[in-house]
Amino acid sequence: MKLTSSALVYSLTVLAAVGLLATLWLWPRLARQRPLPVLGRLALLSVVQVAVLSVLGLTVNNSFGFYTSWDDLLRPGGAPLALAAAASPRGAAPDLTKLVQPTTEGGMETVKDLLPAGTPQEVGKVESIRVNGPASGLSDQVFVYLPPEYFAPEYAKMRFPAVLAIGGFPGTSLHLLDGLRLPQTVTELHRAGQVTPSVIVMARPTVAPPRNTECVDVPGGPLTETWFAKDLPNAVRSAYRVRDSENSWGVLGYSTGGSCALRLALRFPDRFAAAAALHADYQVPNDYSTGGDLFHGDTALASQSDLLWRLRNLPAPKSSLLVVSTRTEENFKATEDFLALARQVAEAHPEFKVDSTFLDDGGHNFDSWQRELPAALKWLGDRLGTFEWVNDRS
Repeated sequence: MKLTSSALVYSLTVLAAVGLLATLWLWPRLARQRPLPVLGRLALLSVVQVAVLSVLGLTVNNSFGFYTSWDDLLRPGGAPLALAAAASPRGAAPDLTKLVQPTTEGGMETVKDLLPAGTPQEVGKVESIRVNGPASGLSDQVFVYLPPEYFAPEYAKMRFPAVLAIGGFPGTSLHLLDGLRLPQTVTELHRAGQVTPSVIVMARPTVAPPRNTECVDVPGGPLTETWFAKDLPNAVRSAYRVRDSENSWGVLGYSTGGSCALRLALRFPDRFAAAAALHADYQVPNDYSTGGDLFHGDTALASQSDLLWRLRNLPAPKSSLLVVSTRTEENFKATEDFLALARQVAEAHPEFKVDSTFLDDGGHNFDSWQRELPAALKWLGDRLGTFEWVNDRS
């Protein structure tokens, strides 16, 4: 059974209940102070306790998404990659088709009403894939939403704009489907003619669980920024018809994913022309989730990932930012400070743009993010352009 399956939780719950009943039934018979009865009592207590703790652990894991599979749990950080791209002779073109592999990981089958009933040409499609990154050495499962036009014959020679959507910490990419309801919202907006058809790539920020790496390259650790800025876009382009020209990729995220979205757009404006951030933070934390200082005392590296420092000290990038939150959010003052500085930069540098929108109330939760998502998607759609003709020679 899969690590995240409900069947595993139910099976262990039944085991715990049976073990408890067996303990009550057999305890009088095992009351003697002899080796075998003592071992029997220890075995019964162990079975019950291990089953109960396993149920609790699995329930917490399924809620927060620390681990998505047995490999995730038993081999933290992912297995070493053995890609054709990495093993190509010097000067030879890598075999990019090896970067993306279909997978049943992720738990997509557990999401009800993921898309309306119909064929992919009518309602689109969500695929689960595993992406292998030769530059970062990381491998992870992501979801890809393909709009109905992707399967229409008249669009067969077209490349689509793309949006990278990043969830929060802790969490799996599944939270973008069943918590944020991203494909469902995109479908509704698409049917209403409010967004341009786009390919949406849905990923978690925790590529090397259980540590929160905040989408940065950790010295001597996971190269998470390289994964998001280089490996993931390259892999998606190798397997799907998505654009690779200016203003063709955007990035969206909530919570930690929102922080990642802003950071990627500011650091890689040539890759991500626009970023929509829901309830983001603006500095990389140094706390239990990150396991301490991600930069190991390197203040120069830390400054590069500090959004306020970048706006004060580096040239303004050619990018567009949307900051979304609620006026009752805990870090609302930090959001106001970031926006004030960003608007000062935008006044002096027209190539840099910043917008914002706020709900009057709401917390750091999916209810607020669901209400904010349509506006963020429409804002992104207005900045990513439309289709691009496929060059058959590429």
